[in-house]
Amino acid sequence: MSLETKPVLSVIIPAFNEEATIAKVIREVLALPNLLEIVVVDDCSTDRTFELATQLASASPVIKVMRHAKNGGKTEALKTGFAASRGEIVIVQDADLEYRPVEIPSVIEPILDGVADVVFGSRFQVRRAARVLYFYHYLANKGLTFLSNLCTNLNLTDVETGYKAFRGNIIRNMVINSKGFGFEIEVTAKVAKLACAIYEVPISYYGRTYDEGKKIGIRDGVAALWYIIEYNLLTSLKRSYRSVPVLATPVKHSAAAR
Repeated sequence: MSLETKPVLSVIIPAFNEEATIAKVIREVLALPNLLEIVVVDDCSTDRTFELATQLASASPVIKVMRHAKNGGKTEALKTGFAASRGEIVIVQDADLEYRPVEIPSVIEPILDGVADVVFGSRFQVRRAARVLYFYHYLANKGLTFLSNLCTNLNLTDVETGYKAFRGNIIRNMVINSKGFGFEIEVTAKVAKLACAIYEVPISYYGRTYDEGKKIGIRDGVAALWYIIEYNLLTSLKRSYRSVPVLATPVKHSAAAR
């Protein structure tokens, strides 16, 4: 198999009541180069999300659909997806189209190039297309990013970004304990402990209003403050991973992902 077509990418899509966008998201992901599999985790949706995803899976062998018996939140859905993944590279893709899959190749490119172990897509590093929405969300994100950086000694610009890509052995070995939307803070603290190569790349952001289905709220922000303390100051490297991953041999770059 040529490097241009080598399937190395697992895309994890956590979904809860996203019937309006789930099919479009999956179709856009299917068009990506280097795609190995799509793992959709339906977090006990009460609408047609699971039905629509299952219909698409019946027509494509790369789509795997899983369903939680009860709603556990985004982090629980991601844990299920990571455990089921097989790719050398794993990325999170939200089901609501606030982030567009067409940007995934640029997010994973530093890993494909063999220079990065983890890549964050940043909405602020070099500002691209971004819907103008809530100023208070912007301030909260900047505050959480600052506090996280203070503890990790990283210079990230967007710790709450939805686009985070990992070498598969890193994320599948990670012990993830947070709830709700706590994944963003927890995973940042734990990859920082690993002292691996972390990169940021600029991305666009097509945000939603609460009327359009946005789910994150004030409680999630308050919980994030505790998670910054818990996973940076109270959790050791050994407790962060089932076995501390040895950083993988660099994945060969695919010309198709440029």
